[in-house]
Amino acid sequence: MSQRYFTPKLFSFMQDLADNNDRDWFKANQDRFEQDVREPALDFITDFSKPLESISKHFVADSRKVGGSLFRIQRDTRFSKDKTPYKTHVGIHFRHFATKEDVHAPGFYLHLEPGGSFAGLGLWRPSATDANEIRQKIADESARWRRAAHDKRFTETYSLEGESLVRPPKGFEGDHPLIEDIKRKDFLGSTQLAQQTVTSSGFFETYVDLCKAGAPFMKFLCEAVGVGF
Repeated sequence: MSQRYFTPKLFSFMQDLADNNDRDWFKANQDRFEQDVREPALDFITDFSKPLESISKHFVADSRKVGGSLFRIQRDTRFSKDKTPYKTHVGIHFRHFATKEDVHAPGFYLHLEPGGSFAGLGLWRPSATDANEIRQKIADESARWRRAAHDKRFTETYSLEGESLVRPPKGFEGDHPLIEDIKRKDFLGSTQLAQQTVTSSGFFETYVDLCKAGAPFMKFLCEAVGVGF
């Protein structure tokens, strides 16, 4: 029987936190956070390590409480006008091993939020050098890019997301058949998740299948920026 990791209690806590976003409330509800949010998320990360390795040995599922795949619930408010201390979502990021050397590499992401859960993958805002490498690879290997980013298995699961340049980047003609992809500043795929899906006993297998569906897309991006897949 499949294991149920996330329950409606996680979403209830996050909604209550959104309504009471202050340190006193959070301290009084710390046990709820541990039992309903952090512990289930860490269990999910631990168990995902094996299927993740079968998808690619170059990504890591790190179940440490601090510094691992689970993002901190505390917000960094140093440079923000919004001084509320806590995030109102759960973020889980399965990073590429290369990020340990501060390399900006593609990753798998899971976002849990009342009314706004989604699974994502890819590379957000790569450096100018990496973005140009991806664009050139799209131009040089157009057929393979179409299979990775526009094949039925990918498009039935993911939508390409993120910002794009207004004009074609230097070195690329505006009439290139893939110019809209070449103009991208972010190379991301995203799929919305219903709360009922996340809290079902089959969600673990669903998420594994989502990551598998995005594997060719991730492999293309990894090769483009020079990291293993």
